[in-house]
Formats: sequence, structure tokens, C-alpha cells
Amino acid sequence: MTDTTADNGTETTRDYRPTLFLPETDFPMRAGLPKKEPEWLARWEELNVYENLRAQSEDRERWVLHDGPPYANGHIHIGTGQNKILKDIVVRSHQMLGFDAPYRPGWDCHGLPIEWKVEQNFRAKGKRKDDVPKKEFRAACREYAEEWVGVQRDEFKRLGVSGEWDDPYTTMAFSAEAAIVREFLKFVEQGLVFSGSAPVMWSPVEQTALAEAEVEYQDKTSSTIYVKFPVRGVRKDGSAVPKECVGAHVVIWTTTPWTIPGNKAICYSPEVRYGLYKITAMKATDFAPWSMPGDTLIVADNLWEATKEAAFIESADRICNVDPSGLVCSHPLFEADRFWNYPVPLLAGDHVTDEAGTGFVHTAPSHGAEDYVAWMENPEWHDKQQPVPHMVGEDGSYYEHIPLFAGLHIIRLDGKKQGQDGPANKAVMDQLIEQDKLLARGRLEHSYPHSWRSKAPVIFRNTQQWFIAIDRPMKTGGTLREAALKAIGETTWTPPQAENRIRSMVEGRPDWLVSRQRAWGVPLTMFVEKGTGHVLNDHKVHERIVRAVEEEGADAWFERPAEEFLGEDYNADEWEKVTDILDVWFDSGSTHAFSLEDRKSQKWPADLYLEGSDQHRGWFQSSLLESCGTRGRAPYNGVLTHGFVMAGDGRKMSKSLGNTLAPNEIAKKYGIEIMRLWVAAQEFTMDLRISEEILQTSVDAYRKLRNTMRYLLGALDGFDDTEALPYDRMPSLERWVLHRLTELDEVVKSGYEAYDFKKVYSALFNFCVVDLSAFYLDVRKDSLYCDRPDSDRRRACRTVMHEVFMRLTAWLAPIMPFTMEEAWLSRFPSETDSVHYRTFPETPEDWRDGGRAERWQTIRRLRRVVTGALEVERREKRIGSSLEAAPKVYVTDPAYREALGAEAGGDLDEFLAEISITSQAYLVDEEGEPANFRLEDVSDISVDPGKAEGSKCARSWKYSADVGSDPRYPDVTPRDADALAYWDKLNG
Repeated sequence: MTDTTADNGTETTRDYRPTLFLPETDFPMRAGLPKKEPEWLARWEELNVYENLRAQSEDRERWVLHDGPPYANGHIHIGTGQNKILKDIVVRSHQMLGFDAPYRPGWDCHGLPIEWKVEQNFRAKGKRKDDVPKKEFRAACREYAEEWVGVQRDEFKRLGVSGEWDDPYTTMAFSAEAAIVREFLKFVEQGLVFSGSAPVMWSPVEQTALAEAEVEYQDKTSSTIYVKFPVRGVRKDGSAVPKECVGAHVVIWTTTPWTIPGNKAICYSPEVRYGLYKITAMKATDFAPWSMPGDTLIVADNLWEATKEAAFIESADRICNVDPSGLVCSHPLFEADRFWNYPVPLLAGDHVTDEAGTGFVHTAPSHGAEDYVAWMENPEWHDKQQPVPHMVGEDGSYYEHIPLFAGLHIIRLDGKKQGQDGPANKAVMDQLIEQDKLLARGRLEHSYPHSWRSKAPVIFRNTQQWFIAIDRPMKTGGTLREAALKAIGETTWTPPQAENRIRSMVEGRPDWLVSRQRAWGVPLTMFVEKGTGHVLNDHKVHERIVRAVEEEGADAWFERPAEEFLGEDYNADEWEKVTDILDVWFDSGSTHAFSLEDRKSQKWPADLYLEGSDQHRGWFQSSLLESCGTRGRAPYNGVLTHGFVMAGDGRKMSKSLGNTLAPNEIAKKYGIEIMRLWVAAQEFTMDLRISEEILQTSVDAYRKLRNTMRYLLGALDGFDDTEALPYDRMPSLERWVLHRLTELDEVVKSGYEAYDFKKVYSALFNFCVVDLSAFYLDVRKDSLYCDRPDSDRRRACRTVMHEVFMRLTAWLAPIMPFTMEEAWLSRFPSETDSVHYRTFPETPEDWRDGGRAERWQTIRRLRRVVTGALEVERREKRIGSSLEAAPKVYVTDPAYREALGAEAGGDLDEFLAEISITSQAYLVDEEGEPANFRLEDVSDISVDPGKAEGSKCARSWKYSADVGSDPRYPDVTPRDADALAYWDKLNG
């Protein structure tokens, strides 16, 4: 804004640049985040910022987010990074909302992921797990977990997450293991722990039961078979079957041929129509068909065509309807060995449909949850000694007492083909062919459960396990299921639909399987009476167990003799220790008991649990059940869930696909602040996408936010309270900005309270980019640079910018802790202060002015048309700067003149020129010529962009007829002459 030749021909030799009040700041344009962020982390640690916050906040209301413990296993990935950043934003924002919001991170140090890695390490040394002493193996697991706790702690801290990193909780701490034992024994004392035989998901590779949360579904190609079950001539009630059904076969379809030896029944649906079909012709094939003309098959009518096609049947006649109720079949292998010479009843089942298969479901209660339920509801068919047969051993092979298939593996356990089908499937199919009971076979790719750790398929296997009863009456009243459902209704779920999800899971879940056949973890510390299986329930014994675990950890259960726990009241020879390991979800479900309760810096129940949506069946639910069983309510008041992070193309991230993006890579390339912005800008309750291209959006957004902060810092150079201007002396434009702050104050605080970070981020980003940079600061540059420092307009502008700065640095601090710290200390240097010691500033309600806001909305709509017209003029090279223009603005709606008149505070046209950043402007209450500039969405405004009149001010570059009116400064406007006189006097 300086020139050496004025347009009036007056030659000026003075350089006016030193007289302009330009922004000055050391706040760099380039952030250098990868280098600077670690320096800020070191500073916060040196200052003990987290500890100081606790001391400063001790009299405030406490607000606690309880950290869901990640496995201490492997480097963090983008999902765990997103999770921790979300938690940090929650905690930081509640701290700044005025709470005492501590954050104590935790780790799950037991469980299969760690045990599996340690087993692999031993295997690499040539040692099998079974050959390693249990104490040595458990010690190796503890050492492995300790190492990864340290690694992950550093990685989490690098994300900018503030917390009690020097004192986290771990499930393997002796005190934690003792607490877990105490919690488990409370269920024993309630009489809810029982031993039962039931099919559970089992990993043959890892030789352990798996919880649903330890399973992931992957595509698997399976053998499919249609099997013929011969219909017996006598029904369940002793009556003869219809003559048409004599010699007929009921057809089932399954994707697990190996389960046929365990078949006990066939399920049907009373809602499905079944027919008897008599084959009349077979298709010509290169092999002998497994059916012949004259064979009769019973199949659901809606599935006959698919069955016919699979079996290469050319044609068949439908003979009659068939009512399956009361029918009894023989096992397809009954002629192969007397082992299978038993009746196979047809049972009604709610789970049966005619959408796929044959409309009949092969039912093997040893190998399926629905099969088990349907079978157990019909005890009249049970073997009284063994209602559910034991068919498959721990290694996934048939037991030795199973004829024809003894020792055959269902899944290969090792080698290059680990996880692939073993010989069992083929052996069963070969026997079915030999017995003329196979109708058809094929292959199907479908979603199938796999172990989360070994990636190998799992099976359902009937085993003796320990359960916590869900529907058994508790001593405290009601059942555990009832207590959990009640607690769900008393909890705030975000998003709200999460409540329905977990409610349906709890309503339909089975008893809680809590035993695992593993080595690493907290054992089921109870005694069972030899011979009877009776569980010892003695509080004194339990207290001795808890004290021992407090002293030396869970190893005490394995290392100390039974006599030490049983005392003198029991004969140790009559009691047996249970050595199974507790479900790791019981461990993590108990964390509230030892990390929140009776801890001075925490509180129980927690205000919030925050994890991924998969934890409705994992940690949210295990914590719910554990707490409801021991305390009668949930350990949380609210639950917040987030989605999963996918690659940019929507596919799951995978190293094999090369589409992973780790937090440490982002930190090194861009700085973690960029990832934090990405997290805050998303609708995180849904699945998110991330890629280099998507991150670039956050890079661009960060640059705009940083530039806004940099401009504010520069323009506020030297500002202090003595310069502040009272509200009643401020121009309308400044009052509008203050009104916007009241709106933002409400949005920000309510957004943080509701965990709607996208709403907070979007509001602040748009305010910085649209309201400030593109409008307010652009309009006020002339005043900031050229007005004399003591003018009301400039003082008002700097006062408002101060208020904006004070709020933006606080409002954005939970999302951008590094940059807001840098901005804060750039303006208020200190060796000990931090922006994170602040709370969100109070914003005076007196600043709220809805009427003014509506008028400025009208004015900005008009301004948008003027700006559009000037952009065309610049593009066409008719003007270089907007100050060369003097637009005539034609309006047909009187609302524009009314709004401008109300806000101008003086000459309306001068005010219009000021907000348009032109030298002159004129409002005309007419339609305007057709050739005038218009915007399609603002039909009642047109603009004729004219050229400014007068001479160009050598200091401000504005055009005015008044240039030179002050003889002391012949090449500037009166306003600039006044400012120059002030500057000259100040600078001698």
C-alpha cells in the first residue's frame, strides 16, 4: 500500500511502507510439525502439565473416561491411533469445559494374542508349548507384554495423548490379577458358576475355546453335500408313515461334511411347505449318478429346483405334500457301523428357512449353537448318560472311539497347508458314497469364522467348560440377563442405535463361557470336589486365594499347594484345583474394579466408555455383565462407539494389499496434528476412509487454520488491555463478529459435550476461513494497516481479534494441542504456562444480537454478488485491484437498503464501499440493465462494475477526490494524512 507516483501526477519521494501498521509475528508460516511436535511433548513432560492439571482441578467435579485396554502386542495401527486420539479429544475438551478429567491408560496383558506370539517364539527355538514348563512360559508372556506396553506407550504419547503414562493400569499387575480373582469369586459365591457340556467355538490350531470377540469372519471355500436320510416306517407316536413315504429319503444340505458323524436330528420349519418328489429321469453325465429313476426325495418345495439341478436330475413328479412332524429317519451311516444305529427324529426349529439348502437342517448338537438348542429342547431323544456326544478332540481330530474316522483331522494344524481342510471331510464323503447316501456335492465360497490370531478356521466342538449362568436367579434378586437389560436402558448410548444393537445381543446371548484351555492369564481360582464335581464355595478360602495372588500374582495358584488355600477345614486329597484360564474378556470386563474404584484420581462408575462398534459384543458387554453381576448396574453412565478405518477405496486395510497407513508414518511425513484434524473432521461413528489423498485435505485445512492464527498473531502485535474498546463504541461489523462468537460458544461447548467433534471442527473451520479470512479480516485490512492506532475502528478491530484469538486457541486446543500451544505461547511467552491449563472462556450473552445477524446475512448476500462482479473484471484485466472499482449495485428488494442503513452508522454508500473493498460504491433501488452482472441464486441484485473516480492514494491505494486535500501530505487521503501526522509525531 505505497506508491511513488500518485495518479494526480504529483511526484512523491517518500516511502510510506514504514508508516503502515503491518502484522508482525515470529509465528512461522511453515509449521514443521514432524520436528516441532516431539519438542512440545518433551516440554509438557518437563513441566508436568498433566500432573499440574490434576492439582489445579482437584476442587472441580470429576469426569472420567475409562480407557478400554488394547492388547500389549505389536505396534499401534491406524485404528488404535484413531481410538486414542478420540479419547484424547474427549478428555481434553471436558477438562476445558471445567471438569477435572483425568485419563489413565491401560493395557490388556493376558489372552491369546500374546500367548500365541510367545508360542511362536518358542517354536522358532525348536520348543513346543507343551514342552515348556508352565511357569517359564507364563514368565515369557509377562516379559513379552511388558516390552510391548513400553513400545505402545511411546507410540500413544506421540499422538499427543495426555495421561498418566507413568502409572497406567495393566491386567497383569499383581493387584489387578488379585482384583480379577476377587471379581470371579463373587460369581462363584452367587452360585452362578457351573460346569457344562456345550459346543463352543474352538481353534484346533491353538487348541483353545474362543469367545465371539476373538473371531473374525473371512471368505472360505467349503465342500457342500446333499445327504439322504432314510425315512423309517414308523413315526414317533408308533403309527405307520404314509405309504408314499416308505423308502423315501429326507434330504439335507451342509457346508461341513465332517459334522455328519455327529448328527442326532433333522430340523424343519412348520412354516415351510414340503413335498415328496419321485425321480423320473436323470441327466446324462460322465459319471454314474448317485440317484436313479424311482428314488423318492423329501425337500422343501421352494428349494426343489436347486436340489434337482445339483443332483443332475432331469425330471421328477411331485407326488404329495409331506408333514415332517413326527417322522423319524435313520442315520445315513447306520449300515456302516452300529455306532450310528439310532433314530434321527425330525424336530421343529425356528432357525429353519427355505431360502437355501433343502429346507431341512442337519442337526449335530456337538457342532453348532442352534443345533445344540434344538436338541436340548427335546430330551426324550437323549442318551441319558451323554445327552450331547463328544466327537472331536482338542486337536480337531475325531476321538479314537469314533468308528471309521478315528484320528482324522478336520483342519490341518501345521505346515504350509495349516488351516486348510484335513482328511476328515473327504473320508466322510467317501463313506456316504459307499453307503449310497450322497445325493450331490459341490463347492461354495462363503463367510466363515476364523481365529483372529492364527487366521485359521475354527470349528464348533462339544467340550466341558465353565460358564456363568445368565438366567439363573442371583442372590441379589433377578437374573444377570435381567440386570444387564435394565442397565442398558439406564445408559446413554452414542450413537443412539447402539442401544438396540447391544440389547439384541444380550437378549439372545447364551450363558457366559469363561474358561479357556490356555497357560497365560488369570486362572479360575476355585476347587472342585473329586467324584461329585461340586464347586467349593467358601469365602474364607476365597480370601486366602486373593491374598496369595496379591503377593505373587496369578502364579500363586499354580505354584502354591492346595492345602495353603483350603486350610484345616478341608482335606486337600478330596479337592481338585481348576487350572483353566479365565476368558480374557472377563479380565478386561473387570478393569473398572481395580482402575476406577477406590482410586483417588478416578471415580466409579465411569462417565464414558469409548471403543469401536465391535465392542458391543466385546468389552462393553463383558464389562456390563461383570458389573451387573457384582454391583447391580453398569460400570459406565455412557458409551460412545466409533467405526472402523478403511482404505481410501473402501477396502479393509491389509499389508498384503499394500494399503496400510500407520500413525508413525503420518507423524514423520506430516505431523500427527494432521491425523488429529482428520479424526475430528469425520463422522467417526461410521466407518472412515483414509489415504494419502484424503489426508491431503487435512493438510490443506491445517494450512488455512494456521494462516488464520498467524494473521491474528501478527495483527495483535503490541495489543494490551489499555487499547481495548468498549462494546458500545464498536462499529456494527465488530458487533456482528462478537455475535458470531456467542453462536460458536454454544456450538463448541454443546458439540464437545455431545462428542460431535465434526460439528465443532466444521463450525470453527468455516468461521476461520469464511467469516474471518474471506470476509472480516479482508474488509478490515485497510483499517488495520492504514488507520491511526488510536482510532476507534482500528481499536475495535484489534479488540475483537483479541476476543477471537482467546477463544479459538481454547476451542481448538483439544483437537490441535500442538499448534494451539505454539500460538498461545507465541503471543504470551512463558517458561511455565500452557494453553492446556485454560478452560473455555465465558462469552458474554450481551454480545448476542439475532437481529444484527439477520441483517448481516442480507448484507453478505449482496456483497457476494459484488465480489462476483469484481472477479470477472479482474479476470478480464479491466481492473487490477478491487480498489479501482466503483460498482453500482441495483436492488429491487428494500430489505437490502434497510439492512445497510441499519448497520452503516453513517453514509450508506461509503459503508457499502468499505465492506466491498472498493474505493466507491452506490446502491440503486432499481432493476438494473440486462447486461449487469448477476448470480443465478440471487435474482434480485445486479451489479454494474464501474471505475473508481479521483486520484490514487499513495499510501492506501484507494481512489478519492480528496487526495491532496491536506497540503502536508499532497498524495494521500485525509484519513491517511491524519495517520501520517500521528506516525510522524510518534517517530520524531
